[in-house]
Amino acid sequence: MRNFLNSWPGRLVLIGTLVPMAFLGVGTFGGPKIKPNELIKVGDRVVDVSTFQAELNAERNALIESGVDASLIDEQALIQIVLKRLTDKALLENQASVLGMTVSDEMITQLLQQFPVFQDNGQFSNEKFASYLQQNGLTKDVLFQIERLRLSLRQLITSILGTAIYPDSQVSRLIDLQLESREVWVNRYKWQDYADQVSVSDAEIQAYFEQNKQSLTKPATVDLSYIELDANQLKVDEPSEEEIRAQQAAYLKENGINAGPQLAQILLTGADAEERAKQIRAKLDAGESFEALAKQYSDDPSGANGGDIGTFNPNVFGNDGVAIERALSGLGIGQVSQPVKSGFGYHIFKITKLNDNSAILANARNELLARAVQFKRSQAFEELSAKINTMATDGMGAADIAKQTGLTVAQIAAYPQTDNDTALNQPAIIAAAFDDFTIQNQGVSPNILIGEKNIWLQPSNYQPARALSFNEAKPVIKQRLIQQKASKLAMAAAQQAVEAAKASPAELARLTTPSANIGMSTRINPLLDSLELASLFLNQSGNDKDVWAVQTESGASVIVGGKVQKSSESPLSAEDRMRVVAVIRDNIGADQLEDYVHYLRQSSEVVINEDALKAQQR
Repeated sequence: MRNFLNSWPGRLVLIGTLVPMAFLGVGTFGGPKIKPNELIKVGDRVVDVSTFQAELNAERNALIESGVDASLIDEQALIQIVLKRLTDKALLENQASVLGMTVSDEMITQLLQQFPVFQDNGQFSNEKFASYLQQNGLTKDVLFQIERLRLSLRQLITSILGTAIYPDSQVSRLIDLQLESREVWVNRYKWQDYADQVSVSDAEIQAYFEQNKQSLTKPATVDLSYIELDANQLKVDEPSEEEIRAQQAAYLKENGINAGPQLAQILLTGADAEERAKQIRAKLDAGESFEALAKQYSDDPSGANGGDIGTFNPNVFGNDGVAIERALSGLGIGQVSQPVKSGFGYHIFKITKLNDNSAILANARNELLARAVQFKRSQAFEELSAKINTMATDGMGAADIAKQTGLTVAQIAAYPQTDNDTALNQPAIIAAAFDDFTIQNQGVSPNILIGEKNIWLQPSNYQPARALSFNEAKPVIKQRLIQQKASKLAMAAAQQAVEAAKASPAELARLTTPSANIGMSTRINPLLDSLELASLFLNQSGNDKDVWAVQTESGASVIVGGKVQKSSESPLSAEDRMRVVAVIRDNIGADQLEDYVHYLRQSSEVVINEDALKAQQR
């Protein structure tokens, strides 16, 4: 379907099916050149550099927040994803404008009046509307322009997605296919086992070279010197008793054990709170009862109970929790703190009970010691990393940095930019190693965090990518041709085994040994590669067993499949089935939208500011 829609007849069908007026929307950009602060221009739609940067940062942060290691993010791929997304959006926005898809001021007003952010007690508030505009640096006209563009774009997209048609019968068939299963045996024929049976002539190598010169390239390389700092390998002094005790509170909290003391408080609020707190503290110093004073003067409801507020939890006090912890530090049972200020007012606390966790902490001594050691290592790691970064900024080379810090410099000669199978093949490392500024200045990069290690790079001897000479390409070509020929032999052997199994029960039995059995399989099975899986239900003769061969990337496979079992009852409820139907139709609609955007890319002039884009890739 996708291939058809990419053809010229397919495009005509696409235009007529999705948006009848789309043909009228074909336009080209013939205006002035793109400005330095503009990155993308489609018709009258412009995406500026700052918008692109904000979108790129948001995408990167979303990946990191989802748990992706920052060092594994391929920045170049991320840039291309964001560039495509913003270009597609500009194409659709421009097309909506060309097609005359617009929204009246009256409609926008009605919609904005329904926004909760502009309402007060369920009614539209002009004050809140004005406050929103002021806080966001907008005018009413600009906000209306933003909403009109958003609604017009949604109107166009909805008109495309709404054409997605997928009959219920086909949906049911697709769901039912997922209920099929069969017992499977797999016998694999690796091409490497047939490599010694093939030969490759110089003429074949020469012919392959002439036909594939463009793809036979040597990637750009640098000679890479690098320093590696592993937090777990840092040696630190034995923690002191004070450092071990510092881990106790965190340990108790993580294990759900009350660590804080039991407290009572007198809370004073209002403009004269500080003065009243001093007066009450003086009364306490004179021997008056804390409980009686709490009942008489505290502005907190706990005053009725003599000020009892239970176990101290610093989180209740937000940023003031640390100050309150300091005020309570060193106090024993029955002792009273000095007045301490928080967001609630002025507090005077009394320790009513100290939780005795000494036995628990004694048993956890080894863990507390390990925590203290790890904490010291983390501190040392951060301090040494900061020191090395400063040295790198000051222009010191990797060798001098290593000498001063007691670390070692490792090297990788001809470190490749692509097809990188070295130990340092993370995208963040590759990007830093080939950073133009670092290469030109022959400097050391800032630290790159890989797992629990920091790595600093110093690239040199940059060699640009180039075409391979015949002599350089010869061993690569020979290996490829050997694999191709050996794979054909593997497939021939597999087909021969299939024919033998079809003719002889004994040969079939040789293919259905326990070691070849992978059990019952559905259309999803991680034990099968994609080509094996694709063939799994294509062979259904109705016999007890079917046997067939399939070519794979590793050679060939002979697969024996038992009789296909079909579940009589769907595990999906009616509600779940409706959800599946919606997902399928949404996916069909998404495919149609992508096809439409593809059509717009080919029929509209998209101007990209290449200089601005290169600046983002550094």
